[in-house]
Amino acid sequence: MKINLQKIYQYLTKHHLLNLATIDKDEVSVCSLFYAFDKEKLSFVVASSDETVHIQNILINSFVAGSIAQETKIIGKIQGVQFKGKFSLLKDKSLKNLYFKTFPYALAMSPKLWVIKVKYFKMIDNTLGFGKKIIWQEASV
Repeated sequence: MKINLQKIYQYLTKHHLLNLATIDKDEVSVCSLFYAFDKEKLSFVVASSDETVHIQNILINSFVAGSIAQETKIIGKIQGVQFKGKFSLLKDKSLKNLYFKTFPYALAMSPKLWVIKVKYFKMIDNTLGFGKKIIWQEASV
């Protein structure tokens, strides 16, 4: 399990923008957000205001899905991570510190911070072979 997650962590540290899909009762929405990732807590930290469609959606349904992808036309270099998780208001001070360490200029905007606790990862990594997938899922209780 740890070996699979290590490859995913390495990929996530090279990027900073995720695409997030949310849903209310009837409609799907997608947005892009800057993120900081904590590998120990398997959590993304993002900033967003209450007025956005995606935050309004998570107040109805806190389960989300997303992706981080590298744009390339070279098949052998295609890499990307898909995830599923639960979105909530950030309360953890260490995660808040991580976000502002990653994006120090954000301090001036005093953003509202949120956390996505990851429950599932799927990484596509053609550098390991065409169509190679690495999958991790949180153990069921």
